Amino acid sequence: MKHYSKPKKGIWQGRISNKSLYLHEKVKCAPLEEIPEPPKKSIALLGYACDEGVKRNQGRVGAVKGSEVIKTSFGKLPNHLPSTVQLYDAGSVTCKNEDMEGAQNALSEAVTTLLDNKHFPIVLGGGHDVAYGHYHGIKNHLDSKKEGQTIGIINFDAHFDLRKNTDNNNSGTPFYQIAMECQKENSNFNYLCLGIRKDANDRSLFQTAKDLNVNFILSDTFQIQFLDEINTWMNAFIKTVDKVYVTIDLDGFSSAYAPGVSAPSPMGFTPQIVLECLKTIIGSGKLISMDLAEMNPKYDIDGQTAKLAASLIHHVIHTLYKA
Repeated sequence: MKHYSKPKKGIWQGRISNKSLYLHEKVKCAPLEEIPEPPKKSIALLGYACDEGVKRNQGRVGAVKGSEVIKTSFGKLPNHLPSTVQLYDAGSVTCKNEDMEGAQNALSEAVTTLLDNKHFPIVLGGGHDVAYGHYHGIKNHLDSKKEGQTIGIINFDAHFDLRKNTDNNNSGTPFYQIAMECQKENSNFNYLCLGIRKDANDRSLFQTAKDLNVNFILSDTFQIQFLDEINTWMNAFIKTVDKVYVTIDLDGFSSAYAPGVSAPSPMGFTPQIVLECLKTIIGSGKLISMDLAEMNPKYDIDGQTAKLAASLIHHVIHTLYKA
């Protein structure tokens, strides 16, 4: 594959127990084409080493190195997974010669391959343009089954990422691109945004969201004290779709928790509300895949953002596959 690099065993380091007490001891590094179909449950971590979309969107670059630092932080965490659950590092999709579209196509193929082979993909970015390729990987997988299953996108984010791609595709356009394709196919665009900030989206973006019937919860409501109401809204959305794809933009968190992102803000949401929402989504039994975007180690402080991303993944996989 042109836009692909094999996993690096050297990034998986930490305490040695020889009893798989830590995730770096459990993970198996295998090139995408060599990962076997699992006998039972399997998780595959796939990097998206691309911040060309961030550059095009006039953001601060550096997220190209995000996936590796997340893997490094994740590997140091304790392993509570059952022995029957497998964990793979499937390498990284890369962006060569500023060819973001080529990287997105490669990501789509990789996600489809993982899903076809019965792995649960967790994609680590990289700019939020990751969502366009990731969504199509899920869609291609479901379309091949010819069961007409619908995808609901749940985006934890301060931004809609519904900018029109008139000039170019970038990290701010993925969901607009998906929406336009849904219109051409005469299918529903099922999109829920959690944590939207009025000070991070202009009037035209709110109008686009309205025109596309986007569901969203504003940041002043996306608070732990409103969890019951948020769960009600999420469950209503989830009931309308067959599968749920979760994408977490790390710059949606307050910079107190996530300073190492492409577009930091002190006004973002907290990890606690995201963790509770993820429990609800996983509890639906419809979660098919997820990603984390905009990890920018160039601006991280004491590895806080990488550790946050790693802990989010730890929470998801241990909720999915309880010991």
